[in-house]
Amino acid sequence: MHSDDTPDFWRNLRREMKAGRAWLDRAIVLAAAVTTGAAVVGVTLLCEAASHLHEQMRGSGPLGPWLMLLWTPVLTALLVWLTRRHAPGAAGSGIPQVMVALDDSLAPERRRALVSLPLAIKKAALLGGAMLAGLSAGREGPTVQIGAGVMLSVRRWLSPAARIDGHDLMVAGAAAGIAAAFNTPLGGVMFALEKLSRRHHAAQSALVIVCIVLSGLVAVSVFGNLTYFGELRVQSVPLELIGPGLVVAVVAGLAGGVFSLLLVNSLAPGDRWYSRWRAQYPVRFGAACALGVAVIGLVCDGTTAGAGYAPTRAMLEGQADTPALYTLLKFIATWLSSWTGVPAGVFAPSLSVGAGIGRDVAQLFGLAPEHAIPLIALGMVGFLAAATQGPLTAFILVMEMVSGHAMVLSLMLTAFVSSGLSRLICKPMYMELAELMRPRAGEPGSRAA
Repeated sequence: MHSDDTPDFWRNLRREMKAGRAWLDRAIVLAAAVTTGAAVVGVTLLCEAASHLHEQMRGSGPLGPWLMLLWTPVLTALLVWLTRRHAPGAAGSGIPQVMVALDDSLAPERRRALVSLPLAIKKAALLGGAMLAGLSAGREGPTVQIGAGVMLSVRRWLSPAARIDGHDLMVAGAAAGIAAAFNTPLGGVMFALEKLSRRHHAAQSALVIVCIVLSGLVAVSVFGNLTYFGELRVQSVPLELIGPGLVVAVVAGLAGGVFSLLLVNSLAPGDRWYSRWRAQYPVRFGAACALGVAVIGLVCDGTTAGAGYAPTRAMLEGQADTPALYTLLKFIATWLSSWTGVPAGVFAPSLSVGAGIGRDVAQLFGLAPEHAIPLIALGMVGFLAAATQGPLTAFILVMEMVSGHAMVLSLMLTAFVSSGLSRLICKPMYMELAELMRPRAGEPGSRAA
């Protein structure tokens, strides 16, 4: 006997078995998730190869570093021209574009100008060029736009009755890009919940989360179940580090807020001389910014080029071979790289800047190398949380990337303190950049931040 409230197992099973088209829709979405993961793996391999080639060019004899003063500006100028002419919607990190595209009231042609499969392919190629140029850029933000474009492209193959729509597909693809790029499935899920979806409930939220995790597993199957920065050799945070840890949270929060404010104000149109120069001569302006990045790279022996994974890992492993001014110069190089207008993310460079803040505070307090490591991890989560104003995403990403489960409470507290301080200086950076794009999203002459 079954009460009225008891589900009828066999009846429900028969109904599910008869829903053939619904199962086909789900299979298409899951296949797209696998494809998205594979696409992000391809972007990762492309960027790593481009960065490696840049290092080889830079190390080719005594003139190699000096040649970068010509190579970086010239290639960046070419990338700016190609971006503006052939893929204006691909400029910048890509996260603001996805946030604009998630507006359900946006016209389809405008959405395609911001998120689409052809744009994703162009974005990947241009991002590889930015790495080859030696700009201080990350691939994780761009993979958000790339993943969203790949997932959205399968909407045409879904039935009209499919309960998952373009909004859900873009959220799944964007978050899958983060999950696969960082090899952090949980971080991808949190990124979707905290920064992307504006819906209070989604009929296919479970399917969206499965897509995110599945894309992350594709990256795991290729690169292995590794953490980008190794295993954090910290079992507990000593009480004597509470003071220095608080200093790290405050400094990272203020620095991240200044970075967000600087980036938003730099990219906003206006009557300031640099805004007029950027608007009238974007290629020359991009080359000038790239020249500044090249000069910084010359001073820092190339450590500021690319995403900054190697210097960050070296700091976490207790190796003090980064320049004394690395933190400040990486900060400036990342800002200038974003200002050029080429596809360039700030997630990974933010982690590198944050690691430098933790190292500098540890040196200021005269701490031993083993005590500096937890402060470096706190700096990473603090600056990332402050720059993006996504404390939960930053906390989970860093915890997964450094395997820092022993520092859960410390990382979480730092993320919220730093993010709170950043909000006193600047509104959320990606929301501000998205607002700058809304009046001209999809227009032929638009310039995505």
